[in-house]
Amino acid sequence: MLLEALSSAILGLALAWAAAHRLPHRLPTRSLVLPTGVAGALFGAFLTHTALDFANLFVILIGAAVVSAASLSLLVRPAGRLSRHSATA
Repeated sequence: MLLEALSSAILGLALAWAAAHRLPHRLPTRSLVLPTGVAGALFGAFLTHTALDFANLFVILIGAAVVSAASLSLLVRPAGRLSRHSATA
């Protein structure tokens, strides 16, 4: 279980670092992005381990990656400003 937690935390940190490196203009500061990725991965590993009871490490890491990516996607801001053009104006 310790190996699952450590592996999923490292995976979440790697996903968060890659997202922060690739999309710095669309994400908030790294001090928010990195812990969000780690927390999402740990929660995903816990959720997968609980749901599937004794699954192998690969399946648990897939669950951790999915939940981590989902939680990181909640931090993404729109690329540009939304235009507010009225059809009646």
